[in-house]
This record gives sequence, structure tokens and C-alpha cells, in this order.
Amino acid sequence: MKVLYIDCGMGAAGDMLTAALLELLPDSEGYIKKLSAISPESIEYKLEPSVKCGIEGSHMTVLVNGEEESEDMHDHAHAHDHDHGHSEHYGHDHEHFHEHEHSHEHEHSHHHSHAGMADIQERLKSFSIPETVKNDVMAVYNIIAEAESTVHGVPVSEIHFHEVGSLDALADITAVCMLMHEISPDKVIASPVHAGSGTVRCAHGILPVPAPATAHILKGIPFYSDNIKGELCTPTGAALLKFYADEFGSMPAMQVRNIGYGMGKKDFERANCVRVMLGESAGSKDEVYELSCNLDDMTGESIGFAMERIMEAGARDVYTVPIGMKKSRPGVMLCTICSEDKR
Repeated sequence: MKVLYIDCGMGAAGDMLTAALLELLPDSEGYIKKLSAISPESIEYKLEPSVKCGIEGSHMTVLVNGEEESEDMHDHAHAHDHDHGHSEHYGHDHEHFHEHEHSHEHEHSHHHSHAGMADIQERLKSFSIPETVKNDVMAVYNIIAEAESTVHGVPVSEIHFHEVGSLDALADITAVCMLMHEISPDKVIASPVHAGSGTVRCAHGILPVPAPATAHILKGIPFYSDNIKGELCTPTGAALLKFYADEFGSMPAMQVRNIGYGMGKKDFERANCVRVMLGESAGSKDEVYELSCNLDDMTGESIGFAMERIMEAGARDVYTVPIGMKKSRPGVMLCTICSEDKR
């Protein structure tokens, strides 16, 4: 069984996951060219060497129209005579989502457009990627939009993402979905997620870490904080983990074939990276299950017929054990050995 293990000891972000997964491929540079060609819009992926705490890995940069998105592009100052709800989540490096509520139409003195879920889906139609990958991308976006909807108390249809931010985030999410499609692991296991601690500043205030939307996405997923201050897990990173991980826990016994390190921009006392390991789960091909039931009123002929039918259905083995049941009546335990897919 091909297993992908994701070490989230320093959180997760879309660009870090992209870089880590790219390192698993034999021709990462060739695949980057493939990623840069999937959209008719000006999106360029750049993979550069990066060293954190003496560990060499890769850092992924996404250029939109030749520029890398920065927080300054979103730190708008709005002056209106009406209520203007505005929230932003600044990610590990450059992932930003925010939502606006306007009580009436107005004009901004600067370029400030928005993209909702329908706009993102429409934009995705022009991407030269498999339909299954498009479905995965929208599923990840739905996780984020539903979290934002819950946090802000507005319908998903009213959640909007900043245009440049949405294109940048769309590039990250699409890249991870494409890479997961390319690698095609049979099982994905992720470690408990380090969310970071402290606070994160956005354009309209200071939010606790993990940010509210991230915390909502991480519901049901083991995550923690320690003494590292900062936002380590972004909404995008959390959504990708939630969508792809089959389970969360310790690394299983496995024969590792490839290891990838996806580096963040910031420096901490610990290596700021997502580490992924791809390999074969040790002993997974020989893993079997035992199914059994107690029978207290069945003839030997019927039991023999049942055993034949169970073997025909794909069991590895079928056997019986004589047992004593309630009121001291003799009975039979019917046992079946089978693989997971035959349970």
C-alpha cells in the first residue's frame, strides 16, 4: 500500500505543501512548467532552494502577473459613512481570504474587486486540468467558504475573496490537488497539526491563533499550540489536510522511498517546514481481518453450505470452533479470515 505521511509539526500552508510534494517527484522542474501552463492567466510557479535550521528543502513562490502577493496588497484603509464588515486571515506566507458586507453600492478610490465561489468555479473552468482535480479544488474551497460562513454568520454565497488573493490561493490549492492526483497515494496520514500561538494582525484588528476560520476547519482534527508565536497553519493548509488526510496520528511502520521538505518564509527556533514521506506501509499487504459469529441453531449441512459460499465470496479462510452457549447448549463459532476490501 502506497502511503503518504505528512508531518505538520510546524503547521501547514498551501505553498509549503506544494513545495514538499514537488520534491517527491523525479522531475520537479518539468512538473513546475506543467503547473505554470494550466491556466490562461498569468500564473507562474517558482521553486527555489531554501535552508531552515541546516535542513535543505524547497520554497514555492507563486507569481501573479509577474508579482508575488504581499500583505501590503490587502492592508486597505476604508473610509465609509456606512457599516463595512471586513475580515482577513493572513496565512503562513501569502494566503489571504476575506469577506465583505456592503449595505449599499459605493465607489472605491482604488482598485478593489472581489471573487465569490461562483467566480472561482468559473475561473477554474479555463484551467487545463482533469475534471477530478477541478472537483477536488472546489471541495477544498467549499471547506474554507463554509468555515468563513460560520465564523462571520453570513451565507456561503456572500463569502468573497480578494481577486489577487483568490488567484494566488487558487494557484496553491490547484497545485496541491494536481500533485496529489499525480502521486496517487493509497492512504494519506497526517500528524497532529501545530497551529501556532499568540495573535495575528489583519487590516481591521488582531485575531487569536489559530484564526477563527482555521480553528473551525480543524474541528475534529488533533491540533495543538506551544511556545512558538505566530500563525503556523493557514485556512488553506487546514482545508487541504482535512480533505486529503484519511487519518491523523503517528507515522506508521513503512518503507520510505522519497522525502520532501516544503519551507516557509519565516525563521523560527525550529525548522519551518512541512515534511512529507512517501513509501510502502510495512506489512500492509499481509494485513487481514477476522470476522466471527456464534450460531446456536443451525444444521451441519447449512453451516457447510455457508462456508462454501463465504469462500466463493473471496475469503482467505473459513473455519468453525465448537463452543458452549447460553443454557449450556452446544453451538458453533463461524470464523472468516479476509482482506480489508472483502470485509
